[in-house]
Amino acid sequence: MRPLGVGVIGYGFIGKVHSHAHRSIPLLYNPVPVETQLIGVCTRSEASGATAIRQAGFRKWFATPEELLASPDIDIIHICTPNREHASAIRLAIAAGKHIYCDKPLALNSEEAAELAAMDSEVPAARQMTFNYRFVPALMRARQLCKQGYLGKLFQFRVAYLHAGYVDPKRPYSWRTNFELSGGGAVADLGAHIIDITRYLIGPDTCVERGGEFESIRADLQTLITERPDPVTGKMRKVDVDDIALLQCRLQGGATGTLEASRLATGAQDELRVELHGSAGSLRFNLMDPNWLDAYDATLPEAALGGDRGYTRIECTTRYPAPYSLGATKNSVGWLNFHIHSLYDFLNNVAHVESTGFSVLAEGSPGFEDGLAVQRVIEASLNSSRDGNWVQIK
Repeated sequence: MRPLGVGVIGYGFIGKVHSHAHRSIPLLYNPVPVETQLIGVCTRSEASGATAIRQAGFRKWFATPEELLASPDIDIIHICTPNREHASAIRLAIAAGKHIYCDKPLALNSEEAAELAAMDSEVPAARQMTFNYRFVPALMRARQLCKQGYLGKLFQFRVAYLHAGYVDPKRPYSWRTNFELSGGGAVADLGAHIIDITRYLIGPDTCVERGGEFESIRADLQTLITERPDPVTGKMRKVDVDDIALLQCRLQGGATGTLEASRLATGAQDELRVELHGSAGSLRFNLMDPNWLDAYDATLPEAALGGDRGYTRIECTTRYPAPYSLGATKNSVGWLNFHIHSLYDFLNNVAHVESTGFSVLAEGSPGFEDGLAVQRVIEASLNSSRDGNWVQIK
């Protein structure tokens, strides 16, 4: 298969991460699904475009997404822009027949997300979300166990994503603190990840008894730092997104649980916690200790002094399946590994579409329908917090 050209729209933090992943794929996987070349980058200024060319090895800078998408040597589009710009870039990319890899969230609201998920194209293409935590080896193993019935009947779940990045009230105002640009604060920024990882582990694709799709939500979204300084003028600007999101959740199967997203969790850096409790077992994970999955087998017999019961630590490290081929799987896993394997999964789907002409994603790959499902939960949370009631997921 010929090498495919890559275009990246946006070269901030996440644009750099996506670019790094492309450069890493040939070093970590053999064979690669498809060879890629970083062709074009679209940024707001020519200076940042020059930086991307120097740092990542892009060949060309484009001033607008339209110019990048019109380039015939670009086959794959990465959307790494602020949230409000996702939908317009996706529409253009679908019209141009490109493969699309979009960072979360899919859109600003569920109506927009539904439109994007339903859009068709005459050109078969892979369209995938960057839900990178699906590709943590320990969480991949947790999904395997869930699908095998390890939990038995699911009773309850707790999933939290905690950051401390907004604790300082002097942190400048940005698009992330503006609802019109972001679609939400912690609930959209961090909440998108934990909503997706909950669906990935105990959602409709895993057949966990009492699991399934989110059915209803009651949310408390809190804004504690209500003003932040403008980065240009220094004047204080009103923050209209949440700092902390607390969600009570019911799944269609009947299980209940909580989701928590905070950007004011003092002392937490990148702490994604998962706890699943069932009739036959329990699983727990913490991103700050990412090499291990803790599993409790409740089917083992009880005995004096505890017998054999207790949490077992499953050593996951970098045990990705072939064709991961760095040469060692005992090494500690790192945050960038999750993005790299997420990109590998996407490129595997791109290769399938290119060779068969059918737009089908592999099992466990997060498509635009998953992005829509996450958006519906975010929107229900916003509505619930405003009204103070339980809200059905539509």
